[in-house]
Amino acid sequence: MSTVPAARMSGRAWVLLLVLCGTIFLEGSDVAMLAVAIPTIRADLGLTTGTAAWVMSGYVLGYAGFTLLGGRAADLLGRRRMFLTWLGVFLVFSMLGGFATDGWMLVVARFVTGVAAAFMTPAAMSIITTSYPEGPQRNKALLVFAGVGAGGFSLGLVIGGLLTELGWRWVFFAPVVLAGAILLAALRLLPAEARPQPTHRGYDLAGAASAAAAMLLLAFGIVRLEHRGEGLGLTLGAFAAGLALVGAFIVIERRAKAPLVRLGIFRKAAMVRADLAALLFLGAFFGFQFIVTLYLQELRGWSSLQTAIALIVMGCDAVLAPILTPRLVNRYGHTRVIFGGFLLAIVAYGLFLTVEMDWSYAAMFPTLIIAGTAFALAYGPLTIAATNSVAEEEQGLAGGLLYTFTQFGSAVGISAVTAVYGIAAVGADGSPGAVLDAYRTALVVPVVMVLLGAAVSAFGLRNARPAGQWKGAAPAAHDEVSDGVPG
Repeated sequence: MSTVPAARMSGRAWVLLLVLCGTIFLEGSDVAMLAVAIPTIRADLGLTTGTAAWVMSGYVLGYAGFTLLGGRAADLLGRRRMFLTWLGVFLVFSMLGGFATDGWMLVVARFVTGVAAAFMTPAAMSIITTSYPEGPQRNKALLVFAGVGAGGFSLGLVIGGLLTELGWRWVFFAPVVLAGAILLAALRLLPAEARPQPTHRGYDLAGAASAAAAMLLLAFGIVRLEHRGEGLGLTLGAFAAGLALVGAFIVIERRAKAPLVRLGIFRKAAMVRADLAALLFLGAFFGFQFIVTLYLQELRGWSSLQTAIALIVMGCDAVLAPILTPRLVNRYGHTRVIFGGFLLAIVAYGLFLTVEMDWSYAAMFPTLIIAGTAFALAYGPLTIAATNSVAEEEQGLAGGLLYTFTQFGSAVGISAVTAVYGIAAVGADGSPGAVLDAYRTALVVPVVMVLLGAAVSAFGLRNARPAGQWKGAAPAAHDEVSDGVPG
């Protein structure tokens, strides 16, 4: 796919970016809307607690299990083809979810929708990284892409609350309308590309199968952490089998003539560090948001719509990411901006550790606005760091790796805070004060995760330097492109 040559993005380049951003907005808002609607869905269909949990977890399993494969498929089979095909699958199974009459139908629909997202999202990101030249255009496009995704999640909370009032099925039908509009626009706007020629040695089917199975089992084990000691054997068995398959995958890739994943890509220290930092940052963010949602609804008695409106301030990153963050990246380099985002996150989550039963919204506001600002500073630059040092033919793989780490991060964050909350609540009398104490204990998890993320990011500061990319047409030096480590 040819790149956009101009130093400043043309109107067509902006329209193309808008279409691709529509995909990440769709993915983010879809998850948020369902999170708000799940209590109503459970009551209407008479779902058990376990089935309701799997309606949410099914999406995570599909997404986390197939993102690595999805990213590589974009490189091998064509980014445009994968984007359009799986956007269509997303549309169809969102519609089927809206017509579901039983829990198992919702679980299947959400799982396949997650698989579709695992293929279309890395394809969209790799279209950006191969359509916009490395430097000012690509960085700005990635920051806008990340900001729109975060904004989709924040706005999805409010939209989900409104749609649930009309009827929970609209939470499934609304993404169908948006996906259809994006699909029609993409058919017209995405430039044709030459289909990547498969190597004469064939595709790495064994590697693909072992990778998908390993990711599914590990994601399943992480989700089951929420059950703490219940079914511990199954949880440990899933982890053991998943790790064994990871080992098998490495052996297969070392021997494969045309590996699914070139293992040498993991020698790119900047990319690996960005992926790990993204896992920790997203895990902390979603874990924190999950606990705050429970606090507002269970202890304070707020409705789902009131909670969504209260949390929308965290969506300030949708505005800050394309406006403020590029200026900071230009002046200080993306590594320093990422580190600054982690420091703000530490402050934000730390402030909420002292939450009280009768806190006013004004008392919560500093944490919420700082957390949103931290997201704006860290997430977009992390996408730059995760793709800057990667060759064009592996951009889909780089995007797949990043989204694999972020999906595992969100699963780890939510499961960890749930498990810690459950442990802290054991033996408590169930009074509001005891529940509040358990929430405070669980809130330590996001703080620890961002502290670890800051430590990981700090290792890149020694080579960080301002990029100076936003004033000229030519790509400038990037901070810590590969840390001097050969790929």
